[in-house]
Amino acid sequence: MYQLFIEGLQRLGRALMLPIAILPIAGLLLRLGDTDLLNIAIIHDAGQVIFANLALIFAIGIAVGFARDNNGTAGLAGAIGYLVMVSTLKVLDASINMGMLAGIISGLMAGALYNRFKDIKLPEYLAFFGGRRFVPIATGFTAVGLGVVFGLIWPPIQHGINSFGQLLLESGSIGAFVFGVFNRLLIITGLHHILNNMAWFIFGSFTDPTTGAVVTGDLARYFAGDPKGGQFMTGMFPMMIFGLPAACLAMYRNALPERRKVMGGIFLSMALTSFLTGVTEPIEFAFMFLAPLLYLLHALLTGMAMAITNALNIHLGFTFSGGAIDMALGWGKSTNGWLVLPVGLAYAVIYYVVFDFCIRRFNLKTPGREGVVVGEKAVLSENQRAGAYIQALGGAENLITIGACTTRLRLEMVDRNKASDSELKALGAMAVVRPGKGGSLQVVVGPLADSIADEIRQAMPTAGSAAVAAVVVVEEAPKAAPVETPEAQKWLNALGGSDNVLQLDCVAMTRIRLQLADGKALSECQLKDLGCQGLSALDGGVWHLLVGDKALSLSEALEALVNRSEVSAKV
Repeated sequence: MYQLFIEGLQRLGRALMLPIAILPIAGLLLRLGDTDLLNIAIIHDAGQVIFANLALIFAIGIAVGFARDNNGTAGLAGAIGYLVMVSTLKVLDASINMGMLAGIISGLMAGALYNRFKDIKLPEYLAFFGGRRFVPIATGFTAVGLGVVFGLIWPPIQHGINSFGQLLLESGSIGAFVFGVFNRLLIITGLHHILNNMAWFIFGSFTDPTTGAVVTGDLARYFAGDPKGGQFMTGMFPMMIFGLPAACLAMYRNALPERRKVMGGIFLSMALTSFLTGVTEPIEFAFMFLAPLLYLLHALLTGMAMAITNALNIHLGFTFSGGAIDMALGWGKSTNGWLVLPVGLAYAVIYYVVFDFCIRRFNLKTPGREGVVVGEKAVLSENQRAGAYIQALGGAENLITIGACTTRLRLEMVDRNKASDSELKALGAMAVVRPGKGGSLQVVVGPLADSIADEIRQAMPTAGSAAVAAVVVVEEAPKAAPVETPEAQKWLNALGGSDNVLQLDCVAMTRIRLQLADGKALSECQLKDLGCQGLSALDGGVWHLLVGDKALSLSEALEALVNRSEVSAKV
């Protein structure tokens, strides 16, 4: 159960990246339209409207991110769910304001309903409303129910969240220090997005003097003009613009002489990425596992930066991360923003001295000092790169879902131990993370993560053949004969009957992915007698059956039987 919960949080963190990606353009428009710059109301309002509707945008983005195939229908369902739930809440109690959480919950609900009902088949006279069209309908009705439930239970929950947020805000430098430390430590698991979104979009409230709307969260409050906004953002600038680039210099200076030329280009690229955009994971994963002591010190230094900037009453916010570009965009609304520069310069010295001393004193195997070449990648075309990644991940048949956040590929796999860390690092990966005990795998590849994920999805075989000639050539599997109903019924009985099958899909043309209500009702002996070549149990009641080239026809026959049973039960 714990593992399932953690995997759910990781999926939420990945889904949050889609709506967050639009914030930089919103901040740019808002800032350019301000009176102290271009003073153009149209541009200012164009940015303002995005911030004013963040909850709706999050509902749409999270729903699409949670949908297994990222279909836009889930986004439509998320919007409907949010609008219906908020309207229901206002009827019950006009004082209830769920803010960003309403968008997040609506998105999660819509994504889950999409995955459950996207293939539903209704009776012929209702066939038009079947499949994906059914999802927004189901979401609307479900949102009414959720609205009623939250209308009854939300006031004390809202009071608790407000109290905790207020406590964190009033704790000043101590709260900022704790946030900064855990913000870095949670990067290892990918759960830092959850912490960030609580601080940046939920905690604290402020009434926008321009629109009169109540905004929540450190980020939204800062850009609405709250003088206290930025408490959980300002300290990122000294670390990202000054500290980590200085750490790159220290690691370069301590690299082996024969490796410096190669590592110099890599460290320069990492340092510029952190300096300009605030994307730090390429640097952090370069030493996180090779020198854990350094990473712990880095987390503590980040917390100290948050505490110091708060103590000096520096308030400077960002829309994406703490890089130089965001610093320029948010500068006009800052309080004592110029103090970031001397603090940052001091941090550059501190980071360089700390990294240089620790590397020399403890002989830490940072990049360039170890025997294994880290981050030196071959030059490949997009098609070759996708194929190489598929091969390094254990082949197409080993991949269940392929996703990405800002800097990582987030994968669900049949057997994650088949992934080759050395091959992935030879392709340019900074690190390979195996969170928990399930089939989750995270590959840190830097800002190109989403592009690489798209390339892999496009290169995945659609008919049982490895479609990437640059890696391996396999003959196309022969088309299997349709599975007759009597045979499919035997398979269904071995799976515990139609009531036990919650969801099924054909994966990589050789396997069937099932979600069962009760895994104990499955009969392994009967399945093997029917020709099942292998079984694999995953968390959350998910099973994989290896059945060979008849997987597609068998899954279609099973799905028809399950749907027929559901329709009969309704009639």
